[in-house]
Amino acid sequence: MPVQPHIHINWLAIAAAVVASMAIGFLWYGPLFGKAWAKEMGMAPDFKPTNKQFATAMILQFIGAFLTVYVLAHSEEIWRPFSTWGLGTGDGPNALFGLMSAFFTWLGFFLPQHLGAVAWENKSWKLCAMNTSGSFAILLSQGMILACWR
Repeated sequence: MPVQPHIHINWLAIAAAVVASMAIGFLWYGPLFGKAWAKEMGMAPDFKPTNKQFATAMILQFIGAFLTVYVLAHSEEIWRPFSTWGLGTGDGPNALFGLMSAFFTWLGFFLPQHLGAVAWENKSWKLCAMNTSGSFAILLSQGMILACWR
């Protein structure tokens, strides 16, 4: 009979990872790369969303961040040999589990989406670089929070 994995979910770590991803997203697409990103997206330099557009975007971003972190928490636990295969005690380099789950989630799910935007939506490589590196930074923060705050 197959061994059922034990998936440990820390809801406080999930909440912290969602907040961290929102903060990194704010910095990434605001002060750090906001103007360059808006230019590559074809937005007018003076574009300002309405309050309703901004609120809707923030709610959707929060939901997306929560879903990503929740699934990443499960993925991260699968990287732990004791949870999936019953091997070992569970003691180990937590940061490694966070790094591996974040990297492979980015590599398999986020990067292909951004490459597809270049291929099919005529988005620039510069925009692709900003978006993929932003996604990677966010996933790394989420993975590290989830891995180290068990």
